Amino acid sequence: MSTKASGMKWGIGIVVVALLLLAGYLVLKHRRQAMAPATATASSAPAPASTLPPPEQHPIAQAQVNPAQASTAPLPALDHSDTMVRDALSRLAGRNVNGLLVKKALIPRMVATINALTGKSLPENILPVHDPRGMFRVSKLNGHAVIAPATLDRYSPYVVPFEQADTQSMVAWYVHNYPLFEQAWKQLGYPQKSFNDRLVAVIDHLLATPDLQHAPDLVAVSGVYQFSDPGLENRSIGQKLLLRLGPAQEAKVKSRLRAIRDAITGQQQPAEPTSSSNVPGAD
Repeated sequence: MSTKASGMKWGIGIVVVALLLLAGYLVLKHRRQAMAPATATASSAPAPASTLPPPEQHPIAQAQVNPAQASTAPLPALDHSDTMVRDALSRLAGRNVNGLLVKKALIPRMVATINALTGKSLPENILPVHDPRGMFRVSKLNGHAVIAPATLDRYSPYVVPFEQADTQSMVAWYVHNYPLFEQAWKQLGYPQKSFNDRLVAVIDHLLATPDLQHAPDLVAVSGVYQFSDPGLENRSIGQKLLLRLGPAQEAKVKSRLRAIRDAITGQQQPAEPTSSSNVPGAD
């Protein structure tokens, strides 16, 4: 990416990572049936196994929600959910985050962005947030180019609200609004899969990002900054976005991701292997 565009792209990513979990990591009309229900008859045979949806690994019913935080408020239609999302995110963050968000289709954008984090690119037209302010800059560390501290500071407005928001409140909001996320997921083209399963898989993928001891080295190639280590440069866009936060902010985001994962699955994540945690190219 160019020096100008890299700051925009890199910052956008953490916004997404933060908001995807700030909102519970992530909303529309009440769930609609994809087709009219078939009339059951005594002679109806079960559907072939190949047409049955795969069993859910992480049913939303397993999420751990404090009963005192559960809501019974009616859900808005997906097409009219943006105001609700804005208000909820500001309430969860304890500050007004409207300036960070795009105007329309927040839930569908969140769902599409989360799904894209395990790939190699993140299309700007699906992002639910605006670019961070300021210019992308590099500095020298031991003779190598790294992301400048001032550039890392540009991401704080996105990381800090995510870090400070109460995990149980985020998860309670996500569980209550889950039918909207599921509807957006189905509209994205995954009628036989669960969005919560996909969310957990994406969180696990992000948590597998290497824990580096210092900011990774960069190299300019035809005006584009890349990680000098091929093992890092070849990782997914989601993992690269976490690496670009710097070790301190990456650790904060990961800590909150682990807490959210535990809450939405009703179980604690197994301990990570330590043998590859600091190896850039390890998968």
